[in-house]
Amino acid sequence: MPRRTPLASLVAALLLSGACAGSPTSSPSALPQPAPASPASSAPAGSAGVGPAAGSAGVGPSADGDAMSGIDVVFLGTMVGHSERTLQIVRLARDRVRDEALRTLAAAIEATEADELTTMRGWLSTAGPGASATAHHHDGHGDDAALDRLRTAPDADVDRVLREVLADHQRSAADLARSHVDVGRDDRVRDLARRIEQSRTAEIELLRGTQ
Repeated sequence: MPRRTPLASLVAALLLSGACAGSPTSSPSALPQPAPASPASSAPAGSAGVGPAAGSAGVGPSADGDAMSGIDVVFLGTMVGHSERTLQIVRLARDRVRDEALRTLAAAIEATEADELTTMRGWLSTAGPGASATAHHHDGHGDDAALDRLRTAPDADVDRVLREVLADHQRSAADLARSHVDVGRDDRVRDLARRIEQSRTAEIELLRGTQ
């Protein structure tokens, strides 16, 4: 039977229920809920989109009517690619994971990031022409080696490899989100970045705790 501490099991179960709930939690260690996507709206006629380099230029309407900045669009696009890879990692290993607490945590991560993907794609779809194309895909990047490592891991090593791969992957997301809080222009995106930083940091600690 896999080892499972009561604390790790309880926290993981709470994370799973929080990831599927509709309201955010006030606990700083819990997985945050993705912000609701804003109603679809179109950019004013004649407005031009901007590339990633134009960090301070507006590219589309935000919730308060101001244009979303280029740097916010780049962040969202990068996080879309990162979350897509997270789901790929989790789904690759979920049927082979032996530890129940780790399996529950992985399911919570999958549910949370799937919801966040829906939100971020919704924002990008209203941020102006070409904004959705900024999604930063991970194909060919260094974490492909980590994905191959997980794919080829013997059954007895899958739990350990998943913890290591996910911890490294989520650490890069936390670092990116933490940096964006200081430079982002759109309040919705900065709030999402704060919650991503908190949730990924909590996940890393929980991944250590499921060992």
